[in-house]
Amino acid sequence: MQWKFPVLVALSILGVGLLLTGLVENRYVYFAAYVILQYVVLATAWNILGGYTGYVNFGTPAFFALGAYTATFLMLAFHAPFLVLLLAGGLVSGLLGLGIGYLTLRLKGVFFSIATLALTVVLQTLIINWEFVGGAKGTSILRPASMLFFSNYVKFLFMVMLCLAVGAVLVAWWLEHSWIGSGLAAIRDNEEAAECMAVPTLRLKILATTISGCLMGLAGAPFPLHITLIEPTSAFNLDYAVNSLAMPMIGGTTTWLGPLVGAVLLGVAQQAATVTISSELNLLIVGVVLVAFIMLAPEGIVGLVRRLVKGERI
Repeated sequence: MQWKFPVLVALSILGVGLLLTGLVENRYVYFAAYVILQYVVLATAWNILGGYTGYVNFGTPAFFALGAYTATFLMLAFHAPFLVLLLAGGLVSGLLGLGIGYLTLRLKGVFFSIATLALTVVLQTLIINWEFVGGAKGTSILRPASMLFFSNYVKFLFMVMLCLAVGAVLVAWWLEHSWIGSGLAAIRDNEEAAECMAVPTLRLKILATTISGCLMGLAGAPFPLHITLIEPTSAFNLDYAVNSLAMPMIGGTTTWLGPLVGAVLLGVAQQAATVTISSELNLLIVGVVLVAFIMLAPEGIVGLVRRLVKGERI
């Protein structure tokens, strides 16, 4: 029964998205929606480790790019079907999360964050020197003109990312309402006390890192087909690290709803700025909004609304 309402809402959202593909023909709408939904997945994935557990991860570009380059390799080497690309991207990034979690989660605070940042640098260096996938210059990806049930491939990719975003939010919701979420919250509040209460802290942290990495890899797998020219600069873009951290903090990090709210609001603002002014303003927008929320509403939009509803002083 607990799952019934969230699943119904998820199916309703997917139904609306499918209906939209039959009514709207403007391709930029799908391009912008794809980017926003991509950030919903990344922000939600980051929050599973950074928000629920309290371990700040700067390695989002590494997991995202690994999913993208796994898909690129399979396309170039085996012409693998789309579902295989998607599953492989998530699996490989999840395994990276498992390995990195086991090696680094004994580190705490800034040391863990530095380790995840170093992971991005190391992985980008390896990709730059991997000529099979284009190296530093990148490689072009040919995508089909259309897909079954969709008049063009852009609509298909939009629906794929919508499914991934809905799935990621459902996973975050389930974690938050399960014993795993309680254990992760205990780690975030006081890890030493959690260990004294027999909470399996290391196993839970590794699980969080694995799930987070898997979701980021799933978000990255369709990226080569979305952009059609994949190269290290775009795949390891700093925007992914900044936005995936800022969006949950703006929306609220202690709940599944926070990353969703932050990603939608900030993503829409960035897309509007890209169209009306310049894409170079994106990081400036993130920085200004993030500083404002840290100063005025450190619990994010969701936390601020909760306090206003309860009538607490801000």
